[in-house]
Amino acid sequence: MNYNTKIVTLFLVTLVFILIAPLSQDLKASTPQRDEIALTLDEALQIAMINNYLIRKGLLDIELADAQIREAWGSVYPQVNAGGGYTRNVRSPNPFAGSDAGGIFQAFGALDWLAFNERSRTDGDPSTNPIPFDEFLDRQEQGYRQAGIRLPDFSDNPFAIENQFEFGISITQAIYNGAAFAAIRGARQLRELSEDQVHLERQQVADEIRKSFYGALLAQEQTRVLRSSVHRLRQTVEDTRVAVQAGLLSKFDRMSAEVELVNLETNLIEAENQARLAIRALSLQLGIPVSTPVRLIGQLEYTPDLQPDMLSVEEAWRMALLQRPEIRQAENFIQLLEVNRSITRARYFPVVNLFANAAYIGQVPDNRQVISPVEGQDFTYRATNRGFFNDSYWNSALAVGVQFNWNLFNGFQTSSQMQQQRIDIKRAEIDREFLKNAVYLEVDQAIASMETAYQRIMSQQRNREQAQLNYDFSRTRLREGVGTPLEERQASSLLDQSRLNYLVAVYDYLTALSEYQRAIGKPILNSH
Repeated sequence: MNYNTKIVTLFLVTLVFILIAPLSQDLKASTPQRDEIALTLDEALQIAMINNYLIRKGLLDIELADAQIREAWGSVYPQVNAGGGYTRNVRSPNPFAGSDAGGIFQAFGALDWLAFNERSRTDGDPSTNPIPFDEFLDRQEQGYRQAGIRLPDFSDNPFAIENQFEFGISITQAIYNGAAFAAIRGARQLRELSEDQVHLERQQVADEIRKSFYGALLAQEQTRVLRSSVHRLRQTVEDTRVAVQAGLLSKFDRMSAEVELVNLETNLIEAENQARLAIRALSLQLGIPVSTPVRLIGQLEYTPDLQPDMLSVEEAWRMALLQRPEIRQAENFIQLLEVNRSITRARYFPVVNLFANAAYIGQVPDNRQVISPVEGQDFTYRATNRGFFNDSYWNSALAVGVQFNWNLFNGFQTSSQMQQQRIDIKRAEIDREFLKNAVYLEVDQAIASMETAYQRIMSQQRNREQAQLNYDFSRTRLREGVGTPLEERQASSLLDQSRLNYLVAVYDYLTALSEYQRAIGKPILNSH
């Protein structure tokens, strides 16, 4: 690339920067900035109890258990079903096909003929006489035609109905159903298990929040210690430079101090990054956007009010058995297994239900024509049409009764299942016994950890004060010219280490206190 090309490129880059810079400033101005949130430990716990993802899922499990309880009750409530249907009989079979009874349909006309001749013989009118069957059919056919009535086809199936409708409602009420009643108890027991799980998750989340809060405080305090150390070392470097210029110290002393300063500044950058990540990790646990600026209110300093009312291991263990959600959960799980066994035992007994069925049935033919003779006029007929909803086509039905179902033998399956469930109950009882012993160990370890951390705090508190005096003394010696920069840096390093050791001891004590509170099942908020 020649000189002219470089000049043109530089000009274009400068021009683009001039054009883009105002736009970038406008974008920054238009981007909403989140306000900083200041949090104490209790406020963080309150937010976590509402906003933590794990707890929110646990609350949904309780809602699910409530729905399961309602579902279980539904099995003993009245069951109401409604139904209906329509059938179009395109072609119906003759129920008397293949038998001599089929001739009955043709004999219907002969019955009418016999009735006519009987009336003719008994009416006292000499002008009326019995007539042959063929003549009767001819005159009847002529009368139908004069009335405009279609002649009946005796070959048709008189029992065929083209349109069939059926609408009904059935009601069933359980009188005795041992499995259903036990299932209701099981659903309630399952809800209690869900509640215990939420309490357990709250205890775990509270312990994690406390530890994360204390960890973030520790990271911030470590950053402050390193920042203070950098500030002191910069003064030392400056004093060393002055001493080198005065010929009191060598360049080696100055270069050693400068190298140590660079290393310490690097450690400070790493500590600041760790503190920032600790805050964001806490924000994630609290369920708030990790991009939200958070400022923690609190400090890692031991005060007498942090000392709880210490109990003996036995007393703390008995309290834990009453307050720990895991213990209640184990008890409820055993009761749930007992309910499951009751459901299986219910198979030995019958299921008894009351029922009531109501129906409205319609059988409506396509041809709803009704033929009737005109009174006083032989072989004179008239036809009328019945309506679709005529009462002769529609009928209602009602039935009530009792049903029971009783399995008398199922190949010993029920007894085998009950034996398996009895074993499950015994295993759950063993798990409960192990859990109680594990809780005892947790309480014992938490108390021991608190005592150890407390002893370290007392020791480091004295050591921190001694390190501060040692540093002040070395600083004075350096200014008076009787000390060396190396001595001052060593004293500074010892002061930093004692401060960090004290902070770690306080952190260990607070985390041990949190474990102790969780171990005995102490209420979450205002726990110290």
